[in-house]
Amino acid sequence: MSNTQAVVEKECRIDEDDTAVQGDAMFTTSPMNGRERFINVMEYKPVDRVPNYEAGVWGQTIDRWEAEGLSRLDAHWDWFTGDEHFGMDAREFIPVNFDMLPGFEYKVLERTERYEIFRDGKGITRKALLEGTVGGTRASMDEYIDFPVKKPEDFQALKYRYEMHASRYPIQWESIMLPRWKERKHPLILGRNCQTLGYYWRAREWLGTENLCYAWYDHPEMMHEMMKFITDITMMIAKPILAKTDIDYVMISEDLAMKSGPLLSPDTYREFIFPEMKRLVDWLKGNGVRYVAVDSDGNCEDIIPLFLEAGVDAIWPLERASDMDPIRIRKEFGKGMRLWGAVDKRELAKDKKAIDDHLATMLPLIDEGGFFPTVDHTVPPDVSLENFRYYMKRKIDMLTGKF
Repeated sequence: MSNTQAVVEKECRIDEDDTAVQGDAMFTTSPMNGRERFINVMEYKPVDRVPNYEAGVWGQTIDRWEAEGLSRLDAHWDWFTGDEHFGMDAREFIPVNFDMLPGFEYKVLERTERYEIFRDGKGITRKALLEGTVGGTRASMDEYIDFPVKKPEDFQALKYRYEMHASRYPIQWESIMLPRWKERKHPLILGRNCQTLGYYWRAREWLGTENLCYAWYDHPEMMHEMMKFITDITMMIAKPILAKTDIDYVMISEDLAMKSGPLLSPDTYREFIFPEMKRLVDWLKGNGVRYVAVDSDGNCEDIIPLFLEAGVDAIWPLERASDMDPIRIRKEFGKGMRLWGAVDKRELAKDKKAIDDHLATMLPLIDEGGFFPTVDHTVPPDVSLENFRYYMKRKIDMLTGKF
């Protein structure tokens, strides 16, 4: 018997009509709306089906799928909000601007046939490969050359870019959007993806990864001030929205880890980031936010205890290439940390059996609750349209208790 067969036989039963149905899963026949499903999964309560969420797709992948027979005009490609063409469920993200306002002036410094060097709106100088770029999606990561903060004085000069302005909020949000938010039947999230930035992420954008590694030690006073500033501006910008409506969750984007572990030690995190993270989480939950999640690529497992201590409820995307195994993490940290992601994009590029085998390993988490399976980042172009459609079909089987 294969490992997959063992898992499926353990986690499933066979009805009289020979339809496979997951055993002991928390499914109910009572119909629910999207918001009710989201909350019940987060609370480990029964659902009529688990919501189907995904993150996104490369521009190069869209090109491939169009060549394989899909019209790009038949889909919306905004997968966070839920692409109906692929059977994804709806989420709504309030487009609050937590970023620099005004930003730096975009400026191209050098351009060749293969690459360009430019300063972006965050003041970062980057070298970008033009070759293979599709719809703004590059075939490789940019090279980061220079950053706006090199010394404490530079940080002080940056602060005015985070002041309050009416243009941080959607136009006429109180008169048009607010009444609908209060009657919503789907999850409502504060900030678009990668808009509600956390502590490591912002500091890295200001200093760069290498300089940040030194700054914890060379400029500790500046780093403490930075962390406090990030909390203060996040609360300041979020406050007008939270004063008017409740929010189902906030995703704090951090990306504080690489493949083999965090980019800062747990001790450094506890000293500099933890007090401010806890202050922010406490404030958010005290002002109408039901859950707080953290987005970090890489293996951030050593920091998860500190996330939990700070009051974080969920982590995404559980990158499999970094050994973020959701079964192990659930056993290690319990139900306090809900798990989002964990579908290995590399498995989707193989064949249908590999996809089935991979999804079968996640059945215990679907049955237990507190888990939303999504691809562990955006879908790359080595995944065929046929394989992705098969993945979505079998995933929906899993989410409805019919795997």
